[in-house]
Amino acid sequence: MTIETSYRYEQISPKAYEHPADRAATSALHAVPLLDKVIKRLIDLGHEKRLRQIVLGNAVKVGPEQLEEVWRRYVHAATILDLPFVPDLYVYNQSEVNAMTLGANKPIVVMNSSLVSGYTSDEVQTVLAHEAGHVLSEHYYYTTALVLLGQFVNGALPKSLLLGLPARGLYYALLEWARAAELSSDRAAALVRADPLDPCRVMMRLAGGALPGMNFEAFLKQATEYHGEDDLFSRHARFWAELGRNHPFAVRRVKELVEWVQSGEYDRIRSGSYPRRGQEPPPSAEFDAAVAMYRAKFSAFLERTAGDVQRLGRQFSEWLRARGPGGDADEEPDED
Repeated sequence: MTIETSYRYEQISPKAYEHPADRAATSALHAVPLLDKVIKRLIDLGHEKRLRQIVLGNAVKVGPEQLEEVWRRYVHAATILDLPFVPDLYVYNQSEVNAMTLGANKPIVVMNSSLVSGYTSDEVQTVLAHEAGHVLSEHYYYTTALVLLGQFVNGALPKSLLLGLPARGLYYALLEWARAAELSSDRAAALVRADPLDPCRVMMRLAGGALPGMNFEAFLKQATEYHGEDDLFSRHARFWAELGRNHPFAVRRVKELVEWVQSGEYDRIRSGSYPRRGQEPPPSAEFDAAVAMYRAKFSAFLERTAGDVQRLGRQFSEWLRARGPGGDADEEPDED
């Protein structure tokens, strides 16, 4: 099977398109004491293997001989972004329109069947290009930990698994990061499709359903009105409504993408002016300030569970010791 590529961003660094909120949130997460060690331990508990087995046993692997057109468009998107590898792609029978990249060590992309059956080939590729952006940015590492913590917080996993870990605060911190990461992958989809309005149209359909007669111009106006709202109560209500979501509201994503295009960054990347992998510029003072902002926000999420930063560090250390060689996790207190 021949994969046609109209354009290729050779060796493009994910820093070329990553949203400042994503970069800042990721850096702030790295700065939380022992957080990466905790997440690695969560993944080492075997959840990734269990999740992969569920996908392998209850989904259909897409390839040259299975949904050939979908596979071709998927590889096309990965090739345009010059991914170092193309993760396996699966389709899962689910009514919710969605796709996700999972797996901390070996990522896979899973899309729901409703996406393929209810959307055009171009729209499916837009979503798959979005997932390719997650792959290039290596978002899947934190996404896998988020899925595990979400199952725990929502009661799908036994509490004995994470005894002693301040899971709820960590879960909300990762959700905040995930919302920022989505803004980056929206940009990646725009680059692959060579049309920033394509992701916007898909977001309209994801928000309202794949209905005939939708007016895209009216949706763009709606996005502007949403962000032009000055009522403080409304802004406060939106914050709490978005708090438990792993995706920002559709109108916010559209607004962020349009502003990025208007800044000229999209056209610069399209013209070939972008940082290559290993040649990224040093962080700016503005970026450092954004990191500090997200660090404070994540600390607030975590401190609501842990009490204070010092106690948080002790809890992480105790949980790591309990889950290490010879550790007895059952001796730890349950602090969801």
